[in-house]
Amino acid sequence: MYRLKLSRIDEELESSEVASLCFLCRDVVNGKRLEGIRDAKKLFLRLEEKGLLENDLFLFQLLQTIRRTDLLNLLETDSSPPEEADANPMLSEYRYTQRQKQFTVCMDYNTALFPVVVRCQLFFSSFSSYALSFRVMLYKVYEDMTQENLEKMKFLLSNVLGRRQIETCNTALDVFAEMEKNGLLSNTNLDELHKVLLELDQQLASTIQRHMEGLTRRPQTRGPHVSMDYQMGNNTPQPPEANDVSISETRPSSGGMSVCSDAEKKTESCPLSDHEDYYALTHKPRGLCVVINNEDFIGTGLSNRRGTQEDEKVLHTVFTRLGFTVSVHNNLTAGAMRQELQNLGSQNFSDADALVVCLLSHGEMGCVFGTDEKKLDIQELKQPFTSRRAPTLAGKPKLFFIQACQGSGYQGGSLPCPPRPRQEQWDKQSRLEADAGPVNGETVPWEADFLLGMPTVQKCKSFRNTSKGSIYIQELCTQLIKSAESSKKDDILTVLTRVNNKVSKGEYLNYKQMPELMSTLTKKLVLTCVCADPDQVQS
Repeated sequence: MYRLKLSRIDEELESSEVASLCFLCRDVVNGKRLEGIRDAKKLFLRLEEKGLLENDLFLFQLLQTIRRTDLLNLLETDSSPPEEADANPMLSEYRYTQRQKQFTVCMDYNTALFPVVVRCQLFFSSFSSYALSFRVMLYKVYEDMTQENLEKMKFLLSNVLGRRQIETCNTALDVFAEMEKNGLLSNTNLDELHKVLLELDQQLASTIQRHMEGLTRRPQTRGPHVSMDYQMGNNTPQPPEANDVSISETRPSSGGMSVCSDAEKKTESCPLSDHEDYYALTHKPRGLCVVINNEDFIGTGLSNRRGTQEDEKVLHTVFTRLGFTVSVHNNLTAGAMRQELQNLGSQNFSDADALVVCLLSHGEMGCVFGTDEKKLDIQELKQPFTSRRAPTLAGKPKLFFIQACQGSGYQGGSLPCPPRPRQEQWDKQSRLEADAGPVNGETVPWEADFLLGMPTVQKCKSFRNTSKGSIYIQELCTQLIKSAESSKKDDILTVLTRVNNKVSKGEYLNYKQMPELMSTLTKKLVLTCVCADPDQVQS
């Protein structure tokens, strides 16, 4: 009866789906035994030889993975799915650990009490699910890959796989299989594939990245005394080490380990911070600080921004002292700003602790202007740097500081103390200006590990001294250095609260300015000055 059900499943599967099933089984069935298989019946025979069809779990996961859930009702499930089948075909860490416990207990008992066949079933059930998780991850990449990206991937790999071999590959699964044959791809060796996918599609690369992070975070769970070679003979494969098994990326890492790329094979390159509540700052340099400074708005309805060069200079000085590599881009159109941010987001930040972006321009509510007077939405600024688009920045702080008006209104206010003497009319006209524009647009909430520092609340102007620079940026840099040189080790939110306090106490053209802070940081960030000696930190 069971053979009849397998035959019915075979009749429903297309040749491409059979090829996908064969790929998913490459870790549990010898590759040569899979060659030439064109129908599922032969594959089922190979799986039976390995004892993988003695219950429905493995086949259930295979059919789930290729999205043929319509065939699951043909399996012998007692009117319900197999007990261990999740919506996600990859075994969770809990389920793998339970298998490991069963396996360890089995090995600790006398073989007379646990026949070899029972011990083999436990082992292969654990091992096959371990292998499947790696295959499922690759299958997801295959599903999400466009034909255009497939051709690009084949071109990028032609120099290492050989042109003749790569031309025989019709799908991404064929390419993956060829990479495995050449020793360029395995569950613990994803560097080459990850590097290629970073050139094609950040979302595809993030799928690999999450699997890589799962490998580095998994704790050891198997007792050191357990040995398959000792218990079952040298020809029996050993069960996978616990740290070789992929886990769901939704699980928190143990011990507060920070995210790092498997491109860095030594864990020392991404050590733990002194405290789990703080972002780790261990690399030299700390990361990139990109300053986009728009001063000249020639041929538009916006005035030139005199004094902004002073902001650019102080930002360069301060973030260099804080250990960042500073890059400055002057007078960019909206399109050029967008392209620059996209290019920045596509970089590999494995060797960086943080990213800082400073944007100095005219603006209005919810956007900033390029030098061509076209708009760039503030909510668009972070998109190239989310964990989906930039996986090597996942879990790392991304700081955005913007100097631009957020409307044409003025911020009023009353002081508990007598008002200060008003500025002379000539000083108001010649020294202070507003980085303003028409009112329109709206910002949206930010994702994890982002910080957005704005010079003003929405709908209001911000002010810039035409000889000394903007009120907000100058105060920001003053407080950053003051904190970095202090022994108190204030975190960035404390520093920016102090900036808010200082700026809000001033009076500019008889009006007030109230900076605004938006944060989704998940830890404390403490920036300190970095000495010439990379092993020391100035306090």
